[in-house]
Formats: sequence, C-alpha cells, structure tokens
Amino acid sequence: MKEKMGSTTLVLGIESSCDETGVALYDTGRGLLGHALHSQVDMHAAYGGVVPELASRDHIRRVLPLTRSVLAAADVSARDIRAVAYTEGPGLAGALLVGAGVAQGLAFALGVPVLGVHHLEGHLLSPLLSDPAPAFPFVALLVSGGHTQLMHVRGVGQYELLGETVDDAAGEAFDKSAKLLGLGYPGGPALARLASLGTPGRFRLPRPKISSGDLDFSFSGLKTAVLTAVRGSEMTDSARADLAAEFQEAVVDVLTTKALGAAGRTHSRRVVIAGGVGANSRLREVLRSKAADAGIEVFYPQLSFCTDNGAMIAFAGAMRVAAMNPPGAFSVQPRWDLESLPPAA
Repeated sequence: MKEKMGSTTLVLGIESSCDETGVALYDTGRGLLGHALHSQVDMHAAYGGVVPELASRDHIRRVLPLTRSVLAAADVSARDIRAVAYTEGPGLAGALLVGAGVAQGLAFALGVPVLGVHHLEGHLLSPLLSDPAPAFPFVALLVSGGHTQLMHVRGVGQYELLGETVDDAAGEAFDKSAKLLGLGYPGGPALARLASLGTPGRFRLPRPKISSGDLDFSFSGLKTAVLTAVRGSEMTDSARADLAAEFQEAVVDVLTTKALGAAGRTHSRRVVIAGGVGANSRLREVLRSKAADAGIEVFYPQLSFCTDNGAMIAFAGAMRVAAMNPPGAFSVQPRWDLESLPPAA
C-alpha cells in the first residue's frame, strides 16, 4: 500500500440489486479510489429482459473477482478495509442476497462493521461524487428503470417525498415503448438512439399529468399511446424514428416540468438528476436550458455512475459510517421506502 489510512475510513461497496455487479472502494479522506462494474446486458438480451435466477448466478461468479480487481487497482489490501457497505434493497431478492452474503462474510472475516445501503439513496447521493458537487438542500429527481420520484433532500437521510409515479416509471415506459418499436434490450438506450434520427411532431403523444397541479407522474398512458400509433400507422424506418423522438420529447417535457415545479415549491436553487434515465442526453439538454432560464443549477452524476454501480454504494456507506453495525444477522429488502431511512449521524 502506498500510504497509510490514518484516521480516515476505507469503505468497500458492493452493488448487486439487479443485472449489474458493482464493487468500489471509497476513502473518507481521499475519495473514490477505484471501482469496477460488470453488466449482464448481453446475457439477458436473448430473453428480452432480466431473468432473476440468471442474474443471481452471475453475481456469484463476478463479485469476488471484481473485488480483487478493485483492491489491486487501488493498491490496497483487504486488511485495509475498515467497513463494508452493500445494497440491501430495493431490488431482486436473490440478487440482493448475493451481495449481502458476500459483504457479511467479508466483514466477519475482517472484523469490521457492515451496513446495508438503500439502492435509491446510492443513486440520490451519486452526484456528490462529481466535481462540482451540489450542496444541501436540493431537489432530486430519481429516474431509474423501476422508479420515478421527486425528493426534497436536506441532508443525508433527510428526504421528503414530493411526488412519484402512480403507475409505470419513466424507465419502464422507455423499455416497453422500445419493445413496441421492435428495438432490442435494453430498450431505453436503443430508443434514445433511434430518437436522435427522428423529429418530434409527426405523431402527437400526450404529456400525462403535466398540468395536474401535483408533482406525481404517470407514464402508462403514454406507452399505450405509442401502441395506438404503431397499430394505426405504417411503421417505416422514418416513422419509427419520428415516433421515438416524440415519445422521448413527451417524457422529457414531463420530467423537466415536474422537476422545476418541485424546485419552485421548495424554493430550491439546485436540482439533482440521478438514475439510469439521467444519462439521457435530451433530458440533460432541455433541463439545463430551462433551469438556466429560471436561475436554477442542475447537477448530474458522471455518466458511468448513472446506472447501478458500486461507487454510489461505497459512498453512501461512507456517509453513514457511524451507523454501521457489527457483522452478523442480515436481511434484504426487495421493497423499501426511501423516506424511512434515519438521518446520518
């Protein structure tokens, strides 16, 4: 090892909630020392979606080799780890159990504390790994495959739910609409690529709940409107691209309007976008422009931290070092309310 840890804490983070295995090392004094990620996209593509049993088995194969790789790249020993954090939930139960079991086993062997991290808290805090990082308080728009939520964030563990989807999440709508357009898995990125070749306006899709007066979302009807358009039109290559562009524009309009509305209601001058959909370039472009007009700063995680990753889990664990428990009995929570988390000490 190149230097001593001193009074800082080196935290190993393990992410295994769905179809990506992530491992990272975060030092409370020196920052992120290294991270590695294995995506199962190619494996699940043949099935058109995530197969939970296959996901769990692949996590078992990947997590320890990734851990060794990160330790070697950071030039530290497992004996230097002072705490282990893992994704406790929400996610696929079997996949979560893999990460939880490995984390508890490592923590027991090393004699260090362990902490189960909320997956969405990891996403929510991931922009803090970037430079510049947002200061508290801020409004957070969490847009991942299964979640679309607006949170008022006053500090670590101080989260107020402002609005959420009442049916499909934005990421789900992307994936389902992509399937209707004959695109492969994962659908969201494929639809975004197709949208870049089209022009919105040829098809007129709704902007669900954009003028509802609340901060909730609904994307199920938008997906149905895509289905109606596909069945009612000849889907040439140009028509598919234009429909994809209109769909993407509808989602971006809703997300942007609601996020800025949340900032207005909470008198916040900072908005954070986190989760896989946060990587969408059109969303970043439109929100950045409209937020600037309103005098609001927008912060994102770097693109590699938009999807599930170990860095966000290691960082969230490091922010809660004081709350870590001795290794022992553990649980996973496939469903877990983010607001139920206690504030960090």
